[in-house]
Amino acid sequence: MHRKLRLRNREDFSRIYRGGKSFANGQFVVYWSKQPTAEPFRLGVSASKKIGNAVVRNRMRRMIKEIVRHQANRIVPKTDFILIVRKPATEMKMKEMEKSVLHVLKKAGMLKSASNASSTKVKQAD
Repeated sequence: MHRKLRLRNREDFSRIYRGGKSFANGQFVVYWSKQPTAEPFRLGVSASKKIGNAVVRNRMRRMIKEIVRHQANRIVPKTDFILIVRKPATEMKMKEMEKSVLHVLKKAGMLKSASNASSTKVKQAD
């Protein structure tokens, strides 16, 4: 994932936590807020020490960034969002994790409409 697509500053994280909206499922929590300067979007991943040691936390961050990178064309533009990893996600395989991340993003209203998504799937299949 490109550096410009990452949230890194504490102020950005604090702004999203304070003023953003959130949604959760069993494995992930997403906080998001509109940000006109974010083109197309910016992502932050939070994995606390509760989910495991540094190896586990970094692995989860890498996997989530990869999932978001593959789904970048489906994510609503001009949005900053933070994905927080919960303990049950550490037991999941990559496909299950991708399904769970897409579920939480869809419930949060952060995925583009189904008509746009279906046309991109057709392009990917070619």
